[in-house]
Amino acid sequence: MSTEQPSAESVNAIELLYADFAAEHISTRRLLERVPEGKGDWKPHEKSAPLYRLATHIADIPTRGVSILTEDEMDATNRVANPTLTTVVELLAHHDANVAALNAALATTSLAKLDTEWQIRRGEQIMIRGKRRSLLRTVMMNHLIHHRAQLGVYLRLLDVAIPGMYGPSADDMAAFSKK
Repeated sequence: MSTEQPSAESVNAIELLYADFAAEHISTRRLLERVPEGKGDWKPHEKSAPLYRLATHIADIPTRGVSILTEDEMDATNRVANPTLTTVVELLAHHDANVAALNAALATTSLAKLDTEWQIRRGEQIMIRGKRRSLLRTVMMNHLIHHRAQLGVYLRLLDVAIPGMYGPSADDMAAFSKK
């Protein structure tokens, strides 16, 4: 890990590049808050992940960003899966800690570091390689949004009200019309 401190110009540029991250993490947290207790093993299809395993994965995804910013690479064969969390309190605490770690890593990175290559491999096989700045989007944020959408479908099927992500949801609109 580099001990070089980012310049004020780098920090401002990083804030511009990833200004949307904060709102995405807030939206993710709002969805995780809605995960119903006692439904951890529920899944919409036999090929789907159980609800709490999916929610745990979502809460853990910011660690991918931390890895991209702080490690030389990731070897997927060495990655230890998190145990599935079993309560909403655990999910939120895990999410919040991981977002805080990501924010700390972003605050100490530089534009020069973001311009360097990073990769995920499985043993000798390269699975993905690219500039850190791009992989923060694909491996971390786009990945998070993809699974967050899956969680929204799970919650809809369980008849849980869905909070809006980019404006009011159908549930939000229904609440507005009752007022």
